[in-house]
Amino acid sequence: MRVKKAQVQNYRSVMDSGEFEIDRDKTILVGINEAGKSAILAALQHINPPKDVKPLHPLRDYPRSRYNEDIKSGAREPSEIPIATAVFELEDADREVLPEHIRSAVTGLKVTAFLDNHRNCDLLGEFDRLTHKDIKNDLRRIAAHADKTAEAADPPRTPSASAQLDKIEESIPSDGSLRAVDRDAIKKWLKVVVPDIAEQSEDEQRLERVEDKLKADDAIESAVEPLEKQVPRFVLFNNYFRVRARLHLESLARKQGGPEPIEREDYGNLCLLNLLGYEAKELADLGRISDAQRKDHDPKIQERIDERRAGLDSAEERLTREIRRIWNPDPGRDEAKTMRIQADGPYLNVTVQDSIGTNIDLDQRSEGFQWLVSFFVVFFSEAKGQLQNAVLLLDEPGVSLHALKQREFQKTISRLAESNQTIFTTHSPFLVGSGELDLVRVVEMTDRSKGTKVNTSVTSEDPASLLPLQEALGYDMAHSLFSQERNLVAEGLTDYFYLSAMAELLRAGEIADMNEKIAVIPAGTAGRVTYFATILHAHKLKVAALLDSDTAGDNEANREELIHALKQRAILRTKDHLKTPIAKAEIEDMLRETLVAVAKDDLGWDVEAKAKEQPNRPIISLFENEVPDFGKYKLAKAFLRWARTHEASDLTEDEREQWKGLVEAINRALK
Repeated sequence: MRVKKAQVQNYRSVMDSGEFEIDRDKTILVGINEAGKSAILAALQHINPPKDVKPLHPLRDYPRSRYNEDIKSGAREPSEIPIATAVFELEDADREVLPEHIRSAVTGLKVTAFLDNHRNCDLLGEFDRLTHKDIKNDLRRIAAHADKTAEAADPPRTPSASAQLDKIEESIPSDGSLRAVDRDAIKKWLKVVVPDIAEQSEDEQRLERVEDKLKADDAIESAVEPLEKQVPRFVLFNNYFRVRARLHLESLARKQGGPEPIEREDYGNLCLLNLLGYEAKELADLGRISDAQRKDHDPKIQERIDERRAGLDSAEERLTREIRRIWNPDPGRDEAKTMRIQADGPYLNVTVQDSIGTNIDLDQRSEGFQWLVSFFVVFFSEAKGQLQNAVLLLDEPGVSLHALKQREFQKTISRLAESNQTIFTTHSPFLVGSGELDLVRVVEMTDRSKGTKVNTSVTSEDPASLLPLQEALGYDMAHSLFSQERNLVAEGLTDYFYLSAMAELLRAGEIADMNEKIAVIPAGTAGRVTYFATILHAHKLKVAALLDSDTAGDNEANREELIHALKQRAILRTKDHLKTPIAKAEIEDMLRETLVAVAKDDLGWDVEAKAKEQPNRPIISLFENEVPDFGKYKLAKAFLRWARTHEASDLTEDEREQWKGLVEAINRALK
């Protein structure tokens, strides 16, 4: 199962983050220092934390400004205070553990962690849970019938069934929801009153109806338990774990097996031992083998020594391979091992072999290289255990890496996210790719009394929060603006999203192949297209512009400067490729039917009926009129998610033809 949505409340700087979407593979939280990014990750970890995570404590973890008012005064109980909530979407393997009769109805699982360290798991789906209201009338009629039977007995029996039912109903929550304990109490009561219900009577039918409803609700409740076992671990990594260059094995052994505490600074070293597959004591004992024992040629001792060397070699190989992917040595450099892990008596030494074969202690290398080695050691160690079926929470990864190394590490995070859903925080533009802006959530705290908020779109009241995104776009644009011979200038970021996604879908479907040497450049607004196009044209580069057919697009298409620079054939309009004419058409109208379906399924925006009634009205206009919280960015982001799991064949025939025509026109304009 994968996290689809999350929310953090009542945790340190976070009063209520608001519900925010989590992407299927990788989600990026950006924001300035002290915005609350780390607090978001720390709270999410408690959805299903590893065993060594400190439990929540009200004094440490509840918002300090409200502690006296809420906790100390007793106004709120920790058991009733939610800290973190995650909504999971189910995969095929998850559904297999569900009872068959509700398998198709269950759409997800909602898990909430509370301040007292318990958690609730609730099934989500198209089924109704049983409430007191659903069976109250039947229970009362059954009780009345049983009372009459009891009163008619000789001698009359007490207490009455109604009085017993009153006591049960007193404990049912005020909202009428039936807990397991309530259902059990009702079932016990029904067994008691059964003898007083006449056979084949209307009340016997009521009793059977209530029992069936209770059994059905029990089945739903029982389905939670197997799903709960499949909730992934939430594992938090931060920048504090480091591997030291020289490990004293005896000292670590005492901490592993004795009363000495394992300090935070030892965690990286213990992960290295775990990666090697050894306890510190075992390696320390091997380091104490005397020369006399070695000379005896005891095959068991020699086997242990050989096994140790093989384990060290294997770890060296794996670390070297991963680090080379990021550190990117010169292609012609000797491929000798880079990492060296050597046992030296009571010590374990971690060194780095340079290009001329000299071993240099790890702590003498750059801060960034030390961090990178430590990250992989901790990650690979954890991957042997709790990272199986885990959500990775990376807090400010790679802050000590050079900008270009961060660019490479960005690819590593994407690779990790293929097997483990990943959420990470950053304020580095080099860890946010220009093609990943739909994965970004902006974290900000503009008012401390309101606490940390997470925006699900690329918006913020504080411009500083958006700086990493602006710089990421600026960096990529600076590299692509004058480096590509062929350039297509689009109006805005959402146009860039649609063009990029559709180019991939059509290429994979062998429908149309947009020239991969074409750089798509979002100008920001229609009014800036001319400026971008004329600058690129002045540098003797091939340029085309794609403009919507709304008022802003029409104004820009008729500007003399643009016509002079590009000529008419290189000014492309969305309306020219539509099968059904639409006045003031925008790029979204070329995906009209698919976007209507995506908006309904993913965002809950249902304009299907209106779209059929008004086929010539721009789809954006329909959304703006029908959806109070509509945003073009939200719609584009939902389409990107859809495109990752669908193919061109899932588009309508008209949509495929429209986009095929546009791609061919782009290729002709920039051939």
